[in-house]
Amino acid sequence: MTLSRDSAMNIAKVLTEALPYIQRFTDKTIVIKYGGHAMTDKHLNQSFARDIVLMKLVGMNPIVVHGGGPQIGLALEELGIKSKFVDGMRVTDSKTMDVVQMVLGGLVNQDIVSLINQNAGKAVGLTGKDASLIRARKMVIENSSPELQTPEIVDIGHVGEVQSINREVLDIAVKSDIIPVIAPIGSGEDNQTYNINADLVAGKIAEELGAEKLILLTDVPGLVDDSGNVLSRLSVAEVNRLIKDGTISGGMLPKINCALNAVNNGVTSAQIIDGRVAHAVLLEVLTDEGVGTFISSSTLN
Repeated sequence: MTLSRDSAMNIAKVLTEALPYIQRFTDKTIVIKYGGHAMTDKHLNQSFARDIVLMKLVGMNPIVVHGGGPQIGLALEELGIKSKFVDGMRVTDSKTMDVVQMVLGGLVNQDIVSLINQNAGKAVGLTGKDASLIRARKMVIENSSPELQTPEIVDIGHVGEVQSINREVLDIAVKSDIIPVIAPIGSGEDNQTYNINADLVAGKIAEELGAEKLILLTDVPGLVDDSGNVLSRLSVAEVNRLIKDGTISGGMLPKINCALNAVNNGVTSAQIIDGRVAHAVLLEVLTDEGVGTFISSSTLN
């Protein structure tokens, strides 16, 4: 195909803009939480796979952590198992945990691995149980409803939080051509299997590796102010102020807290980006504008 002069000039402009970012992020680890619409739209998941492969080819070290809530919900529905949620967490009994392992560790994980490999990458699928990658402990939910005289502990079953990360497994991947694709399932000291929120796993892996970036794909444009404008660059202090005055609230709070914890624990920056935009990851990593909200310890990064 012959390109017009204008098309060729546009390509040259894009590559020129990307060059300093490629140089800056060579040999840097970037942890990407993959989920939402980007994961279920066939055009978006193709663009995501190509983004990840290109990042690896130019010298970056991407690590993918994926969710799979909608896929789990569909599988449970087909099996006649009802889902119940407490504070946004799926109550996970033994039967539900079996389905979670099958869907996250099997179907979803291998679909992503295949997609990356079809685009000339070298992806390897892992769950947190492999080589004790993710050690987990049971998550405790406290119900502090006003009608209760004392707080009540709610048992949500096999739902966990990250206790520790075995970085040896990830270091091997980072030093090779391998792209790890990780399902957020961990094992506890009691040899119990736990379902863990993918944002939390991505954040803890980024912290453990001292990653350059933590990128969280969402189904919103990023953090917005009261007028609906996207807040493109924020410091930790500014984010804390927005939480305090109520600008950031509701369902976005857990994701924001994950980003804040990462930045406060050694990750250079965290980005909350719109996964509904094609090539959102590359646009965030390799362009001046980006496609979401950039959070760092200062606004100067």
